[in-house]
Amino acid sequence: MIWNDATNAAFANGLEVVEDRGLLAEVAGLVEWPVVLMGDIGEEFLELPPEVLQTSMKEHQKFFSVRNPKTGRIEKFITVANRETADNGATILAGNQKVLAARLADAKFFWENDLRVAKAGMGDWQDALKNVTFHNKLGTLAERIDRIAALARELAPVVGADADLAEKAARVAKADLSSEMVYEFPELQGLMGRYYAEAAGMEPEVAAACEEHYAPLGPSDDVPTAAVSVAVSLAEKLDVLTGFWAIDEKPTGSKDPFALRRAALGVIRIALDNDIRLPLLTLIPAETGADLLSFFHDRLKVYLRDRGISHDVIDASLAMPGNDDLVLLVKRAEALQAFLKTDDGENLVQGFKRANNILTQAEEKDGVEYSYGADVKFAEADEERALFAALDAADSAIKPAMDSEDFAAAMTAMAALRAPIDAFFEAVQVNADSEIIRRNRLNLLSRIRQTVGQVADLSRIEG
Repeated sequence: MIWNDATNAAFANGLEVVEDRGLLAEVAGLVEWPVVLMGDIGEEFLELPPEVLQTSMKEHQKFFSVRNPKTGRIEKFITVANRETADNGATILAGNQKVLAARLADAKFFWENDLRVAKAGMGDWQDALKNVTFHNKLGTLAERIDRIAALARELAPVVGADADLAEKAARVAKADLSSEMVYEFPELQGLMGRYYAEAAGMEPEVAAACEEHYAPLGPSDDVPTAAVSVAVSLAEKLDVLTGFWAIDEKPTGSKDPFALRRAALGVIRIALDNDIRLPLLTLIPAETGADLLSFFHDRLKVYLRDRGISHDVIDASLAMPGNDDLVLLVKRAEALQAFLKTDDGENLVQGFKRANNILTQAEEKDGVEYSYGADVKFAEADEERALFAALDAADSAIKPAMDSEDFAAAMTAMAALRAPIDAFFEAVQVNADSEIIRRNRLNLLSRIRQTVGQVADLSRIEG
């Protein structure tokens, strides 16, 4: 009823209600006999940023904002009374407009004061952050900003951003935390930063990064795509992760007070959605590297499982070199998942496992490693010779495919091994009476393990 009456009232004036499901649910719980009333916002407040009007009216008054679709400005508000009155709500509206004017006068005062500081270059705000502790072991917010700026500069060439702009954006991205408006409405941090950077005459990329460097905050949030925003957003998240790992404050169980899981997932989504080759181990300190990388891998597993990639495929891909490059990892996992859904893929895994099991048992029993020296001149059966030839062909196809990261081609080359491996096991007994032939065949199985192992660690595939 409330939403229906509100949208009808707005529509009759050529306006639209700004959708806010949370506020709608809250207001519906506050009234028994809803009467929708539309009121005016004083002319002197209409130049405030629409988000400021919206937040102020929602937080303090539980009002819905009514927007002009042509200009994007918020021009009216809707309040929901709990009774019908003889004057059709005129008295209620008059009272509400009076209270609202007082509230918005505060917001206008903050906005005008903040604009003065912004136009002067935001230096006062940046200085103020020297007195704000970020964490007692990680220094002040100003020190954190120095670290983010250095990292954003380092990341700029990786993400295709201008290094000077990335550093500049990182230095002003959190300045709005000192502003009066953000002090009053913390949920506007970032967004106000963008307005203030624009008012200061800064480059559009810098202003955009002020707003976007917090993203993504949740799984349904868009990730930044502009290069400068990407550099600052990644730097912000990597700094918080490396910092808390360095002081050994990691998330435990369900406790994650510094939202480190969200930060790691943010890095993963930004890298994957923008196809950025991010060598994580070069960006995180060596002393925390392996442990922090496994934390990224755990988050990546959850993310990929939601995208339909099974955990054993992820493990088989994680076991390969270069597993700190998230884009490469996902490419490998997706190609492997597709390959394992084919008949060749399924059967090759069985053949590989059979070869691997026989080889592992023999190596344990004999106390040696059969890893080289297979020679076709000791082959007795045609199927054995055919497997030598097939492995030579596969090796010559897989290496260049892996070098150029063409995983599909590498999988195709691997699939060609399925028939020769099956035929070999049909025709040949590996543990032959002749010690020379037995050793040669075990070394041949080792070649299967090495050839297939260039693509993925199939021993981790289940089934």
